[in-house]
Amino acid sequence: MLKIGITSGIGSGKSTVAKVFETLGIPVYYADDAAKRLMNEDEALKNSLIATFGAETYIDGKLNRPFLSTKVFNDANQLAKLNALVHPATILDGKQWLAKQTTPYAIKEAALFFETGSAANLDYVIGVYAPQALRIHRVMQRDGITRNDVFARMQKQIKEEIKMRLCDFVITNNEQEMVIPQVVNLHQKLLALSV
Repeated sequence: MLKIGITSGIGSGKSTVAKVFETLGIPVYYADDAAKRLMNEDEALKNSLIATFGAETYIDGKLNRPFLSTKVFNDANQLAKLNALVHPATILDGKQWLAKQTTPYAIKEAALFFETGSAANLDYVIGVYAPQALRIHRVMQRDGITRNDVFARMQKQIKEEIKMRLCDFVITNNEQEMVIPQVVNLHQKLLALSV
């Protein structure tokens, strides 16, 4: 079975593209959702987070997201500590999930494959590209945040153009080219590569 990644910069629409693959019968692992689940369910991870950020990290056994966000949002050192705990747990969980799949290929959706080095565990990586102005608009609408807040998030990821050059395939999600035909075409290619 082929292990495929889908990645993009913030606001490019990788989750939307992943959902199209799901409608084609391909299982998708969503790394952000998994990380949130693991921070609430993985006892070793919870204990590490408490040891690093303090008892207020959890309230009644549930992650105190506002507290943790204030700790890491404007502090690169604290964010690095958080990522050093959460990323390995999520990568391991994703590997275990992939090992259980039985389709010709399965997909892991994540923003930081290249940044974390986890792209090395994949057979191919699909990039989802959208122009920066459109990405900024989408994130401002989706998250109700300012343009400067979007830029701050973008600075934490490698540049979109570099990321797309690192990918094996690129799907354009610019609201001018239709996404579904691109996904169906790539699905056929991946099925052919999996035999």
